[in-house]
Parts: sequence; structure tokens; C-alpha cells
Amino acid sequence: MPHRSLPLHYSTPPELRGEAPGRRPVVIVGGGPVGLAAAIDCGLHGIPVLLLDEDDTVSTGSRAICWSKRTLEIFDRLGVAGRMVAKGITWKVGKLFHRDRLVYQFDLLPEAGHKMPAFINLQQYYVEEYLIERAAELPSLELRWKNRVVGLTQTPEGVTLEVETPDGRYKVEAGWVLACDGARSPVRKMMGLGFAGKVFEDRFLIADIRMKADRMKADFPTERWFWFDPPFHPGQSALLHRQADNVFRIDLQLGWCADPDEEKRPERVIPRLRAMLGEDARFDLEWVSVYTFQCRRLDRFRHGRVLFVGDSAHQVSPFGARGGNGGIQDADNLVWKLALVLRGTAPESLLDSYDEERIRGCEENIRNSTRSTDFIAPKGPGARMFRDAVLSLAADAPFARRLVNSGRLSVPCALDGCTLQTVDEAGWEAGGAVPGSVCPDAPIVERNGLPGWLLNELGHDFALLVFADSPADLPDRAALTRLQHHPVGLRELVIAPDAAGFGEDVAVLVDRDGLARHRYGGHPGSVHLVRPDQHLAARWPALDEAAVGAALDRAVGRNPSPAVAAA
Repeated sequence: MPHRSLPLHYSTPPELRGEAPGRRPVVIVGGGPVGLAAAIDCGLHGIPVLLLDEDDTVSTGSRAICWSKRTLEIFDRLGVAGRMVAKGITWKVGKLFHRDRLVYQFDLLPEAGHKMPAFINLQQYYVEEYLIERAAELPSLELRWKNRVVGLTQTPEGVTLEVETPDGRYKVEAGWVLACDGARSPVRKMMGLGFAGKVFEDRFLIADIRMKADRMKADFPTERWFWFDPPFHPGQSALLHRQADNVFRIDLQLGWCADPDEEKRPERVIPRLRAMLGEDARFDLEWVSVYTFQCRRLDRFRHGRVLFVGDSAHQVSPFGARGGNGGIQDADNLVWKLALVLRGTAPESLLDSYDEERIRGCEENIRNSTRSTDFIAPKGPGARMFRDAVLSLAADAPFARRLVNSGRLSVPCALDGCTLQTVDEAGWEAGGAVPGSVCPDAPIVERNGLPGWLLNELGHDFALLVFADSPADLPDRAALTRLQHHPVGLRELVIAPDAAGFGEDVAVLVDRDGLARHRYGGHPGSVHLVRPDQHLAARWPALDEAAVGAALDRAVGRNPSPAVAAA
């Protein structure tokens, strides 16, 4: 049976009952995964937030299914990753076939010591349900279903939205609006904004099928399988992913001349699937769609007090799982900055860094997605000859494998060189994660003596990681106290081989296996400044109060010190 989603209830908004809730600090338009993640993050920062969505159901069909390690780490900070990992299909191995020959396989997370897996496959409707249930736990967050935004006016001081409901129209005033309303974004259209980029002349069939359990494990392990020119679909490509509930996602390349309406008919779809799975395959067809894909984006993601997030800001082809994951990482980048601006501890110009940093991530996704698409669907005989030659060599020649591109899978964008990053690393020789990268996870023993994970201790606010072998390695306590009184606040976390001798007033995370030290290049006395989105902002061989203060100022958009500016 198809998935039956939880009910989302509409109720008459208070504005139409004669009440006046007043101006909202933040209004989010769109209740998909990106809008819900942004709303939950706002709620966790204590920001009163109103989310408006024109529908009263979660998504139809599995839609986005591949959730990357970085996105799961963000979901974990929001309080929902545990349910997603438990329900989803964990995988890390991908296999690539040319015709009926295995060309090579890869492992996306060969090393141990990470809380989150490389990827899970989980239908978007489950993701939305878990996010909605999490949102309901936060008192500062209000969800309104069947509330469609039909008008928008903006001034330097705020935004007024006109909203249509089954009971009539009303207006709501907002300090800031986050447009998370998808690829067809009504907000984007209301503002007269267009995408720039490329539309690819190809079509793909997506089919969700529920496979009978007797064949599931034996014939279809939990791996990503991609075929070039398979015997069951000659001249085209195919992709197979297993999802929760014995559901499988199958993508079949159709070519630009395919008729989308014709190809969605069961009498066209089922024979294609039987050719792939075998005539004796037993399955039920759950959802079918035919899509073309695009690699396009807005010129800017911030337009005054309206900020575009996720598919409303950018679109990529689905190869590499960069769409939904990129949108969640947009929200992760934006909300902590918005919280600081609303609290008055950072200038409004901090939000310009959302443009800078996430456009970099978007460009990286578009670049990789375009390259994948060009390899999967080569344009012209020369490109096809090159592609086929690479595939013929790849099984035996390692250099050719690097040229095969069935979708470079989503990885977090590094922010080195961006405005908020401190680039002066004089004296650093230990290697490890570099400023601008996402903080690597590692197993630790928590302060209560229980096993835990480093990333669970990071995020939401600024933190200073201090590596120490003994109390003698700790930084000057007076200098640290002054830094902790910085307007944005700063927590100290000490990472040590054991907690002996540090005292009750020092928060020690025990790095028993030494993985944290290895992954950060930490050594006794070294310090790392971590942003609220778990990105590394700066690092030093030893605490330098002035340098850390300047890096904090820089990380929240304040003027850096002359020394840092010169660097």
C-alpha cells in the first residue's frame, strides 16, 4: 500500500478571528524539508517564527531520498536524525556498471569513528513528517497549513505578506522572510526574479516500486547501482536505490524526444521495469514521474529582507544528491546569522555572507552536477566516444576511473577564503581540518562519563576547542574569561586523553582513541574557533587573546582588527 501521511490540520488564522498577533520577526514560506529545517533552527535559537504553506499534506512520492552525512549531522543538531537513520536505509558503497560489466565500486566512508553514516535513503514524506513532529515541540514555532502567500511588499524596515486561506485573506508583517517555496517559488515570481543557467535536453523516468521481500536482500543489497548502456535499457543509463519499506527508486534515461505523458502510463513503465528486474519480478508501482533537469540559480540569494533558501534559490540535476542536501545546508548557514542580527549582536550586513558562502556552495553543486550530466548524457559523437572509451578502460585502469562521472556525491562546501574566515595561520604545522571546513566528528567520552560524539557538543553558538594533555596546557584563564564576555559569547571545550586533574570547572571531553586530535591536528595548547554551524572559523598553535577576539569579530561581520585585515 502507498504511504499514508499524517494529517495536517488547517485552522482559521487569528488575523481572521479579529485578533492581532503583531509583527513577526521571521516568516518562512514553504513547508518542505528546507523550510521546516529553517523553522526548527529558528525555534532552537528562540526566534518566534511563523511558517506558511499552501498545502495540507506532505510530499507525494519519495522525491528527495538521498541524505548525506553532513545533512544528517545538521538534522542531528535539530533533533531529528535519530529517527531518520533508524527508518532509512544506510549505505556507503556504490557500484558502477558498463553494459553488463562491473567497472568499479567505491566506499564513501571507509574509516570508522563517525556518528552519522555516509548516506541514508529515506523518502521525503518521512523526512517531512519527522520535521513537522519536531517543530510541534517548539513553543516559539507556529505552522499554518493551507495558507498561500499571494502578495508581497517590502520596505527597508520589513515585509508585508498577503495570505489566502479557505476563510479569506489576511496580511502578516514580518521583519524577515525566508522563501523556501521550491523550484517554482511564487515568492520569486512575485518579486520578478529569474534564474540564470542551463536546461538540459534530456528526460528521465522516476519510478518508485514496492518490491516483494523474497528478492530484496538476495538480489538488491543496500548499495547505489548505476549503469551506462545496460542490456535492459540499451543506449541509455539507469540508477537503482533501495529505500525504506522495501521501496526501490529506479531512474531510467529516456532521451529528449520521449513524450512525458506517454512514458508515465503503466503500460509503458512496467515493461521497462520487468526488462530491468526480470520477468518474474513481483512489485507494485507506487509513484511515477518524468522530469527534465536544470542547473540554474538566482544572481543573489538575499534581496533586502527576503532571503531565498533551497530550490527557490537554485536548482541542480539530481545526480549526486545535491538538491535537497544543498538546501538543508543553506538553512544551516543562514539561521544562526539571522539570530545574531535579531539579537543585535551582529550587524545586518552579516546576512550578506549568506549570499557569499552559499553561492559558493551552489556554484560547486552546479559545476559538479553539470559535469555529471554531460558525462551521463554526452552531447555529440565526440563526447560519446570519449565517454565510452573511459568506461572501457575504467575496469582495469585506475586513471580512467577518476574520469567516470555518474554523479559526484554531495559533500559539504569548504568556506576557506570567504569574508568571515580568518586566514592567518602563522606557526600552524600540525595538519588536520583547515579553517572553512566542516568540523570532523569523533567519538568522545562526555563529561558524565558516557560515550558520545564531538559534534553533539558543537553548534548553535561559538565554541573554542582547546587540546590539552594536562591542566598545564590550558590557556590563561583571565584571557579566556575576557573572551567569553564577547557580545556573541564563547564556550570552552577541552579535549584531552583523560579527565584526571582538570577539576570540576573545566568541561573535558575525553578523546580516548585520539581521533579528535588526529582529525583536527590538535596538539597540547592549540585552540580551534568553531562557528554555530559547526564550521571551523580559525585555529592557532596557542591562545592569542587578541587574535581570537579579532577572529570572533570577523566571524560575525564586525570589522576585524588591523592585524587580521592585513593578513
